[in-house]
Amino acid sequence: MKIAYQGIPGSYSESCAKKMYPDCETISCKTFDECFEKASQDNSIRSIIPESNKTTGNIGVEYLIFKYRLNIYAEYFQKVEHNLLGQKGSKISDIKNIFSHAQALSQCSKFIKKNDLIEHVRADTAGSAESISKNKRIDEAAIASKLSAKIYNLEILSSNIENEKGNVTRFLVMGKNIMQPKYGKKKYITSFLFKLKSKPAALYQSLGGFAINGVNLTKLQSYPEQNSFKSYFFLCDLDGHIEDQKVQKSLEELGLHCEDFHVLGVFEADKFREKRS
Repeated sequence: MKIAYQGIPGSYSESCAKKMYPDCETISCKTFDECFEKASQDNSIRSIIPESNKTTGNIGVEYLIFKYRLNIYAEYFQKVEHNLLGQKGSKISDIKNIFSHAQALSQCSKFIKKNDLIEHVRADTAGSAESISKNKRIDEAAIASKLSAKIYNLEILSSNIENEKGNVTRFLVMGKNIMQPKYGKKKYITSFLFKLKSKPAALYQSLGGFAINGVNLTKLQSYPEQNSFKSYFFLCDLDGHIEDQKVQKSLEELGLHCEDFHVLGVFEADKFREKRS
């Protein structure tokens, strides 16, 4: 199996891919758009994308989900453990400048403030580790994974520096082909997007079917249509399999109010959800 991820070797996305599919071949991409594009053009490639974080919210890939409409095969909640990486022999007191992805910097804001560090936003965490490894400056450090420390020969100056212990990021695995598990006794998530007809109270009316049929929505997010703030798409997840009659009735009711409706995928719910319930 080939899996495209954003970043370079040692990134959290690559680490997640290896945990889910230990024997997979990973493909490094410079951008999230490149990940989606590779998966949309080649049936043999899947894309793994961080979709949201427990602490900082949405990662900001919704527009790509709308653009490419890849099928979602799986979700995975990965525990986030951020580490301060520096040169061998350096100390926290030596560090003045800290480099990482914007999300990682935000998730470690208390540590950064406590140590009076100057933030520098970079494209990804592993890339930041690679950069300071090459620069060899004792006053520079990166926020990245333990794997990055190993790959780029850096020292872990401080472990688990994230603001919130138990923080997790939700990853989605997507591809071009349509596949879904058979309806059984397991817990499932159905993911879809829709655009409503332009009329008063459209959203209120469209969601009534879920309440009537007792279907739980776990995600409802709006995103403006391209070049417009008057028309919105909605990205939605619900508890249940699309072949469940209650889910079918709810989606049929929703469809009466939609200009556009597209199922993104049906997949088994990650076991992490059981820990939250």
